[in-house]
Amino acid sequence: MKAIVNSKEFLIKEHTGDGFLFEVNDKPVELDAYTNRNGLLCFLYNNHSYQAELISYNENDKIAVIKLNNARYEVQLKDDTDLLLEKLGILNQSHKVQNIKAPMPGLVLNIIIKEGDVVKKGDGLLVLEAMKMENLIKAQSDGKVKKIHIAKGAKVEKNQDMIEME
Repeated sequence: MKAIVNSKEFLIKEHTGDGFLFEVNDKPVELDAYTNRNGLLCFLYNNHSYQAELISYNENDKIAVIKLNNARYEVQLKDDTDLLLEKLGILNQSHKVQNIKAPMPGLVLNIIIKEGDVVKKGDGLLVLEAMKMENLIKAQSDGKVKKIHIAKGAKVEKNQDMIEME
């Protein structure tokens, strides 16, 4: 996972076990954390105490505004799917997406929308199975489904047109 905090990038890997154990930019980080009675996340890191409060969260853009010891930070989260789509060059396109292309070879497990549907940025369009993982393909911009070029159960190749938007 990647977190972008006020334009600075951090690569985060979580480890299972007791407490909060992470790697941030390949360096181990361990936190002692708890939630206080006011709902604030309190944690100790390098002998310093911190309080974190979630101010807002935009689910579509995966952007959180948090207050950490009274300083505000904007945090954008990118999971493994977001990073893959970014690497393939189909995430964060500033123009309206006219065609939804397959980001990788795979099998269409489900088509959520139908021709004529109006969708908003972030709405699920279809489920594509690739490398034994189910990937929800989302609308990259608001629009109307003009034409669906694939069917449930179809095999698709990378960059194959799947959905045409208007």
